[in-house]
Amino acid sequence: MATDLATPPAKAASKAKRRKAEKVPLGTAILRYRWLYLMLLPGLAYFVIFKYLPMYGVTIAFQDFLPFLGYSGSPWVGLKHFEALFAGGDFGLLMFNTLVLALLHIFIVFPAPIVVALLLNELRLNILKRSIQSLIYIPHFLSWTIVASLTYVLFAADFGVLSGWIRDFLHDTAKIDYMAQEEWFRPLIVLQQLWKMTGWGTIIYLAALAGVDPNLYEAARMDGAGRFRQLWHVTLPAIRPTVVVMAILASGNLLDTGFEQIWLMTTSLNRDVANVFDTYVFYAGIQNASYSYSTAVGLFKGVVGVILIFGSNWLAKRMGQRGLF
Repeated sequence: MATDLATPPAKAASKAKRRKAEKVPLGTAILRYRWLYLMLLPGLAYFVIFKYLPMYGVTIAFQDFLPFLGYSGSPWVGLKHFEALFAGGDFGLLMFNTLVLALLHIFIVFPAPIVVALLLNELRLNILKRSIQSLIYIPHFLSWTIVASLTYVLFAADFGVLSGWIRDFLHDTAKIDYMAQEEWFRPLIVLQQLWKMTGWGTIIYLAALAGVDPNLYEAARMDGAGRFRQLWHVTLPAIRPTVVVMAILASGNLLDTGFEQIWLMTTSLNRDVANVFDTYVFYAGIQNASYSYSTAVGLFKGVVGVILIFGSNWLAKRMGQRGLF
């Protein structure tokens, strides 16, 4: 009799699953996980205060903004500043310079952390691996001001260490001012980005490589695959989702070349190739006090970034990848 009244184990498990699947009221969930939500508040406050509230300021892109009249008193002019941007003589040069630096970043700087992570993953001596990791991480914590100063010390025409070595190697007595010549501006920018950003970028890919199942390598070795075959058929497919996500995020910053680095490396002699959207916003908005016009330039950059993120995410899904969202 008792056994007849007892609940079967399968039915009890299904009831437990149903209870677990029932929606918990929002208030109960907040009270239950109050400490997690409390930890979320500083990050949420940061984004609200410094990211979302300032977005109201983009309205001045559609105004002739005057500081003493404020947002509400400044006259509305519609798309006047956008028309001035696209019709102006600077737009073509700005777009060309920005796209050249962006493409150099995509084809040279972006793959560098992947290559370094794959090389570090092949090291079997842990002390050597950790030492190299520590050394290549350090430049990330240096400001662009220090990086620009080190570049000047290394490549200055009169006392630059590397420029002197290059002259000795080529047996050339002519002093080349790498910091001022236009043809050397972009290579120096790429070298700075490689030195400063590669080590930090490897963290994400090394974390992805740490999650690869070792049994896959063992199975590949049993099938006769060498190190290159294991890399091609096991390692790269395993980190492909991470690479796709990072590529989607990088596409949103295609027109964002970084103001501080470019501004510190710009001189009066290389301005024609150094002037990009980031520095142009500074010159127009701060030096020339064209607040509405510079806001329109910044808004154009932001809209292009959003379009590129959605477009690259759509393309990734069309190619069979998981995508970002």
